[in-house]
Amino acid sequence: MIEDLPEDTEEAQPRSQAMIMLTGLYLFLLVMTVMSYGQPVPFFGRILEGRAAQIFIGLDSLVCLHLFLGLLKRQRLTWYLLLSYNSYEVLNTLVNLWLVPRKELERILERTIDPGGMLFSNLCTVGIILWISWVIRRQREQFTNHSPYLF
Repeated sequence: MIEDLPEDTEEAQPRSQAMIMLTGLYLFLLVMTVMSYGQPVPFFGRILEGRAAQIFIGLDSLVCLHLFLGLLKRQRLTWYLLLSYNSYEVLNTLVNLWLVPRKELERILERTIDPGGMLFSNLCTVGIILWISWVIRRQREQFTNHSPYLF
């Protein structure tokens, strides 16, 4: 009777190298987000400072923690959340590039900013996030845990 039960699909299928790399990437993103606690944050064309920035970083850290744990658990819901989070990041980066005045950034950073370099680095960031999203999309079959709960 016990032999007829299907074996755990999470452990039956080995993790791909891409999944291991994605898990490490989102762990790194979690650490970087936590380390930016208290710093000003651009959010859809506005610079959040003080308490608003702290709350935003706290929430963003929780989302990153969920994404990291979901990748570890190979949770199917995390696949959707990863694509949604990356879409948010791309949209936020482009809106900030368009709406945040360079003078405001220079005030916060206390140094001058090269507009060409800022445009190039932001567009490279968008390109990298889109490439990561493409990798995530191709790894869908690796997300074998259909439980909506992480624990």
